Amino acid sequence: MGNHQGRLIAALSAQFRDIDLAEDVLQDALAAALISWPKKGVPHDPKGWLYQTAKRKAIDRYRRRTTRREKSGALAYQTHLNIMTDDDIINGEIDINGEIDAEQNLPDERLGLIFACCHPALPTLAHTALTLKTVCGLSTPQIAAAFLVSETTMAQRIVRAKNKIKKAGIPFVVPDTVLWTERWKSVLGVVYLIFNAGYSSLDQDKDVDLCTEAIRLGRILVKLLPGEAEAAGLLALMLLTHARRPARLASPDIYISLEEQNRNLWDKGKISEGQNLLLKTLTKGRPDVYQIQAAISAVHCQAASFIDTDWQEITVLYERLYAYEPTPIVLLNASVALSFAQGPAAGLASLELVTQGGNLDKYQPYHAARADMLRRDGQYSKAKKSYGTAIALSGSKVEQEYLAVKMASMKL
Repeated sequence: MGNHQGRLIAALSAQFRDIDLAEDVLQDALAAALISWPKKGVPHDPKGWLYQTAKRKAIDRYRRRTTRREKSGALAYQTHLNIMTDDDIINGEIDINGEIDAEQNLPDERLGLIFACCHPALPTLAHTALTLKTVCGLSTPQIAAAFLVSETTMAQRIVRAKNKIKKAGIPFVVPDTVLWTERWKSVLGVVYLIFNAGYSSLDQDKDVDLCTEAIRLGRILVKLLPGEAEAAGLLALMLLTHARRPARLASPDIYISLEEQNRNLWDKGKISEGQNLLLKTLTKGRPDVYQIQAAISAVHCQAASFIDTDWQEITVLYERLYAYEPTPIVLLNASVALSFAQGPAAGLASLELVTQGGNLDKYQPYHAARADMLRRDGQYSKAKKSYGTAIALSGSKVEQEYLAVKMASMKL
């Protein structure tokens, strides 16, 4: 179902004001499709079929679980939303396998869902996790790994966030601009997380879906916030990063590292658009995390080859980024840049400082980066161990095979 899941859940959540219900009835609709489609064929508009079926499932749940008086109120609400008439609901059983209008428009409520998840009543980590689950379709274990917390902890955060939205009656709409101040930074952060979820997946279809969706949302935000440099900086960052996507995979099963990519395959149109947008934001004189990251990506895009990359400039930019975003992951990236600017030994020394406290022990990119530095420094035995850990922590078969090839290339 790809990233269509996010659009379906957003549309259903907006209709019924209940994310849990939206997720449940969508699963019911998918189960119905497994029964119906093999017999009757895949409908012309599968997403529309699932949407209409899920809506019927939701109304059926209202009817079965409520008293007549409560049902009357629930049905009145659904009728107000023009889901179907009272006669449609009251007369006879709902035939979920019946004909459904394939041309029904599926509303796109994803931006509204993001604003609901980013309501100031929700903690930052909770709304970010909830958005990754509902809009991006990431699993709870995937989100927990990204935040370096246990699956149980993350599941509890997501449940609490859903309950808070439901109990507080938070609407699934883009609010008036006067209310943006308290939410827009969170919204930008979530859009960037959507982009990263796609770009880091190494799954070509999901990469395209989530990255393209994030860029689409980014363009909307720039229009809604025409004078806001941070929104434009985010869009520039996503364009400059996504421009390199065509060269990342030689085939669906072979990952190509930045060092080995054919730069002629990079999307020059996106690079040009991202660079122009970045220059406009920099003239405003208000640097932020997205502008700095966009500048890092721009340095990569400007280099004719990997060896021509200005790694010293990238190292400085990461150090500047750390002032705005003091996280171990930023320092990890700075260490990687340093390893190319001054040599792997310098990068490894920097990593020793980054990893004090064990915050990155289960963070797969750390072990992959350390393995690469050790390999380049000739410490093959230690590199093999780090490669093994990185492979074990990776959830991507493509990435695992890439790391295995790197490990096998060493002469132990």
